[in-house]
Amino acid sequence: MNKVSLFDKLFKPELITLDNGHTVYRKRSRMPLILLIIFIVIFASIQLTGFNLILIIERAPKQLGAILGKIFQPNMDFLPNVFGPLIDTIKMSLLGTIIGCILALPISIISSSNINKNRISLSVVRFLLGLVRTLPTIIIATMAALIFGLGTFAGTVAITIFTFGVVGKMLFESIETIDMGPFEAMESLGANKFEAFWSALMPQILPTYLSHCLYCFEMNIRAASILGYVGAGGLGLLINERIGWRDYNSLGTVLLTLFVAVVIVDFLSTYFRKKLG
Repeated sequence: MNKVSLFDKLFKPELITLDNGHTVYRKRSRMPLILLIIFIVIFASIQLTGFNLILIIERAPKQLGAILGKIFQPNMDFLPNVFGPLIDTIKMSLLGTIIGCILALPISIISSSNINKNRISLSVVRFLLGLVRTLPTIIIATMAALIFGLGTFAGTVAITIFTFGVVGKMLFESIETIDMGPFEAMESLGANKFEAFWSALMPQILPTYLSHCLYCFEMNIRAASILGYVGAGGLGLLINERIGWRDYNSLGTVLLTLFVAVVIVDFLSTYFRKKLG
C-alpha cells in the first residue's frame, strides 16, 4: 500500500468513486492547514512578545482590582479642577475639526479620479494624503509641540492635520461614487470645474461631507484627551499628572467627566447624522 504524505493530505485533491462507477476529484478541506497556520502565528507571537498568562493571573486581580477600586470611587472635590482642561479639550477638538474639514474639501476634489483627469497630480495628492493619514495623532502633536511650543495650540494643529487626512480620504472616495451627469452637463454649458462642482456635485456630497465631519469630531474628542501626554494641553495633561501622583481617585473624576462628555458628543453627533441621512 502506498503511503500518503502530509503534503498530499493537505493539498492534493482526493480521488473518489461514485455509485455509477465514475471517478472524480474532490478538493480536500483546507481547515487543518488554516488551523496549523493560526497555531504557528499565535505561538510565534507569544514568544516574540513575552506574553505570560500566569503573571496576569497572579497580579491582575490584586493590583488591577485595587486601582479600579479607587478609580470607581472618584474624588468629587477634584471636579472643579477638571472643567478648565475639559473645555480646552473640547475647544481643540472643535476648532481642529472645523479647520481640518475645510482644508479637506478642496484636496478631496483634486484627489477624485472622476474630476481630476491628470494622473500625475492625482497620484501626488493621494500620496501626500496617505502620508498624512498614516501619522498617529500623538506623533503629530509631539512635532507640533516642538515647533509651536507647549499648549493647546499644538494640540489644535495636530487635530487639524489628523482631520484633514481622514476626512480628505473618506470624502474623495464618496465623490468618486456620485452621479457625474449633472457635472458633465454644466461643463458642456461652459462652466469651469469649480462652478460645475459647486452647482452640480456639492448638493450631492454635502450630507456625506457633514456626516464625515461629525464622525471625525467624535474621534477627536477622544484623541484630544491624551494629547496632554506630549504637552499639548487638555485633559491628557491632567490624566498624566494624576497617574504620576498615583491619585487614582482624582483620576476617576477626570475619566468620569471625559466619559460624560464623550457620551453627550456621541449622542448629538448620531442625532445630527441621522437628520443628514
